[in-house]
Amino acid sequence: MPALEDRLHRIMAEETARLHAAPDLAERVVRSARRRRKRNRIAALAASLAVAATAPVYLTAAPGAMSTPTVIDTPAPPPVDDTPPPRSDPPDLGDLGDGKAFGRVKVGYLSPRLQWAHRSLDLGNSYSTSWNYDGDEKGFYCVAITVFEDQAVQQADGSVQEHRAAGEGEEVTIGDRTGYAVVENVGEDGGEGTPTLYLTMSERRAKIMISPLYADDLGGAEAVDRELRRIAEGLTADD
Repeated sequence: MPALEDRLHRIMAEETARLHAAPDLAERVVRSARRRRKRNRIAALAASLAVAATAPVYLTAAPGAMSTPTVIDTPAPPPVDDTPPPRSDPPDLGDLGDGKAFGRVKVGYLSPRLQWAHRSLDLGNSYSTSWNYDGDEKGFYCVAITVFEDQAVQQADGSVQEHRAAGEGEEVTIGDRTGYAVVENVGEDGGEGTPTLYLTMSERRAKIMISPLYADDLGGAEAVDRELRRIAEGLTADD
C-alpha cells in the first residue's frame, strides 16, 4: 500500500510540474474570490444609494416607538391667480326720489335749497342718505342722516356716552323726545367740526349731521342749531 501511495504522489507531482502550476496558485484563487466578493458588495451599495436618492424620505420614530412613517415630499407651488376680484358696489336703498322717505323713516323738513344727492348706504341695522345743493352724487353733502336700529343702536348710544364722558356737547329736548347735540370731528383736516344731533326715536336712533361748509352758509352756531332742531322735529318713523 505505501508503494502505491508513493506512486500516486509522484504522478501528481509530475502532472503539476507538467502544467507549470505556480506554488501560490491556491492563495491567488482565494484572493481573487475575495476581490470579486468585495467588488460585488461595492456595486450593490452604489445601486442601493442610487435608488435611495430618487425615493421619498421617510421619518420614523425612535426604536421601540409605534408610529406611522411620515413621507416628506416637496409639492410644486400652486399657480398664482393674479386676476383682481370683481368690484361690487356697496348696498344702497335704491331710487329714493327726493330722498325724504328712506328705510323706515321720513324727513318732514329740509331746506328748499337742498336736493337728494342720489346716494345711500344700507347696512341692514343702519342706513343713511344725504342731500346737497345740486343732487350730484359725487358732490359734498350739506345734510346727512343715519338711522340705527336693533343691535346698531348700541353704536349710537356708545358715541353719545363717549361725548358725555369727555364733557363734549349737551342734552337737548326735541318735542317729546330727547337728544344730544355735539360738534364731532373738531380739528380734523383743520376744520371746525361737524354739528351733529343724536335723536332718540323710541327703539331707534337718528344721527343728523350738517357739513362744516353748509354750516358756514347757514351763518353761525345759532342758525345751525335751529336747522338741526327743525330737521329732528320733522323726522318720523314707520313703526
